[in-house]
Amino acid sequence: MAHFVELDESNVVTRVIVVHNNELLDGEIESEAKGVEFCSALFGHENWVQTSYNSNIRKQFAGVGYTYDSDKDVFIEPSPYPSWTLNENSDWAAPVEKPDESGLAENQYYAWHEDSQTWEIENGPLNNDTE
Repeated sequence: MAHFVELDESNVVTRVIVVHNNELLDGEIESEAKGVEFCSALFGHENWVQTSYNSNIRKQFAGVGYTYDSDKDVFIEPSPYPSWTLNENSDWAAPVEKPDESGLAENQYYAWHEDSQTWEIENGPLNNDTE
């Protein structure tokens, strides 16, 4: 199965659909263009792009709200916080580097606090696996 996303006029993903691989066949070879043609005919909208559930193409699997950067040919997830910026790998980065977590207790982690623009230690549940 293949996955395609519909993009709005700003290249933001508005819908994700699954398309049978048979719809991609151009002879015996799968073609993204055939998938786009199929989606356009089915939904009447022409701005479709293939995404990969296994992240084999375009950096990562796109969900609703992701943006397609056609210059880099990647999908970018929505920003987690207003202060974060995209780095050279098209990943969101905090304005302050995350501290090293190696010295924290097993149930602790650093969480970003947008209001203070800082990483703060949080306590999480202990891993109580009984398996």
